[in-house]
Amino acid sequence: MSSTRPTPSLRLSDRIAGAILLALAIWYWIAAGGYSVAYGDPAGPSLFPRMVAVPLGLFAAFLIVKPDPDPVWFRWPHVWGQIAMLAVLIVYPIILEPAGFPLSTSVAALLLARILGASWLQAVITGLVIGFGLFFLFDGVFGLALPTGPLFG
Repeated sequence: MSSTRPTPSLRLSDRIAGAILLALAIWYWIAAGGYSVAYGDPAGPSLFPRMVAVPLGLFAAFLIVKPDPDPVWFRWPHVWGQIAMLAVLIVYPIILEPAGFPLSTSVAALLLARILGASWLQAVITGLVIGFGLFFLFDGVFGLALPTGPLFG
């Protein structure tokens, strides 16, 4: 009688992905600590990247602790999208300060929307609404000083 229970090596893929995402969340958290403002804003521009880092870290920990019991490895059309998403998430914090929050967030949201299957029009609208909407919310409403980059600078 053979067991249908997957071997532990099949669960390794989720744990590897979880470890990579956890490292990325830690990097987001540490990189956000370098953002500062000269005047008395207690939260500062590090708030948003850290708000991204926390759920990413929790999701990564979940993947490590409770991996999928029967993962499916490498469906090639989808792998390129996953690589592209990872690239966007790695490049985003690097360009955040030089390009500014509105532009870098708009571009990142646009690219992620396209990777997830949105049309170009939907992706552009999504990018603009998320990038400039969040900038208005955090900078204009909450008064958190975010890097403005060349657009407002």
